[in-house]
Amino acid sequence: MDRGKILICDDDISQNEILKEELSLEKFNCKYVITGHEALEELKVNYYDVLLLDLNLPDIKGFEVLRYSTANLPFTQVIMITGSSDITDAVECMKLGAYDFVTKPYELNELIQIIHKAIEKKNLLTNNFALTKELNQALGFEIIGESKLFKELLSLATRAAQSESPILIQGETGTGKEVLAKFIHSISPRSSKPIVTLNCASLPDTLFESELFGHEKGSFTDAKQTKLGLVEIANDGSLFLDEIGELSLNIQPKLLRFLETGEFRRVGGLNNRKSNVRLIAATNKNLVNEVKEKKFREDLFFRLNVIPLTIPPLRSRREDIIPLAEYFLKLKNKSKKIKILSDEAKEFLLNYNFPGNVRELEHLIERSLIFCDGDVIYPKHFNIYMSPIHSLTDFKDEIEKHTSKPLHKSSIEEIEKIHIKSVLEANNWNREQSARILGISLKTLYTKIKKYNLQ
Repeated sequence: MDRGKILICDDDISQNEILKEELSLEKFNCKYVITGHEALEELKVNYYDVLLLDLNLPDIKGFEVLRYSTANLPFTQVIMITGSSDITDAVECMKLGAYDFVTKPYELNELIQIIHKAIEKKNLLTNNFALTKELNQALGFEIIGESKLFKELLSLATRAAQSESPILIQGETGTGKEVLAKFIHSISPRSSKPIVTLNCASLPDTLFESELFGHEKGSFTDAKQTKLGLVEIANDGSLFLDEIGELSLNIQPKLLRFLETGEFRRVGGLNNRKSNVRLIAATNKNLVNEVKEKKFREDLFFRLNVIPLTIPPLRSRREDIIPLAEYFLKLKNKSKKIKILSDEAKEFLLNYNFPGNVRELEHLIERSLIFCDGDVIYPKHFNIYMSPIHSLTDFKDEIEKHTSKPLHKSSIEEIEKIHIKSVLEANNWNREQSARILGISLKTLYTKIKKYNLQ
């Protein structure tokens, strides 16, 4: 990949040609224009890391282009270039948000060094923005898994990471789809750029479109300033769309067009813009069925499903349960006192069905640390005061009482229904607290309540 995209705006064509050639040798992707209006039109359509801008243009002052860039493209770094050494101009440019001010004639090597530093600042800003979007949580993570199924998945993900094609990660709630998406990004050629996450179920259509594609100032009541969309923030990086199966039919064609062309339009905008992102999507739904039921566009499904990866549920890879549990035990233990899992606790975990998958295991370990006063964790510490089911025997009896058939003949859905109802009743139907205990989102819990007609 190139080191960055640069737009040169100067009316000296011969100088532009020389500068473009020299910067291309440094692996920069360069383009030049000779008027301010051309620069404005180019900035309205394409994204650039750095703008090299002459102060004195034949049609408008460079100040006007600088003002537009600062207002609409806060991550683009503007380096002003002029034949004037007037300190007043330099001060004004810096006040308007220019990264630096260079006078002609300049030393090419010095200019290249300034460009490198400007791109470093741009990358720092975008990475910080990406981290803020994820509630300032660190992007650090560990991939834990000893099972054959999980190792095969990682092998496929490693190969997929080197491509530019969209990836669709499928799996039940809590299996770790976002962790896998971050792993793919971290070993991809785009790893030096940000990965930006957006949950498709968390926002209504109007806000989702604004979040994804951005909006222009005044495009709606609360649009008091221009806002960059996540596709611009993630330019040259990765965009992770979680719960893609929840994306409304109104937004789906706009996402499809962006995937096909790389073009989008901000809400309230008139110009098509471009962004180069690698899309990773995730869903816990069967999108084939969603397509059959006309809830998901077939053309979008085929565009997303270029590289499908399926994360098996935790109950299908029991070799991973204890390594994960011990990892969470170290991660969640905030005291100086070391705590370990008893053999009975390990047996309990190995025989538990984990309807909430890895997320539920994480929460079980966190809960056990709270209720275990000693150094050794026993099965009673996983569910004490939280659920009427305290052991595998209780769990088996509860299911057989409701289904009138042996546990081994009960479906996964029946087991899940009994478990969710049990947790809800134990918490007086406090849905928010129950969702935390189950290790699922509140929205997912509401979906399960409706699906199983729980009352």
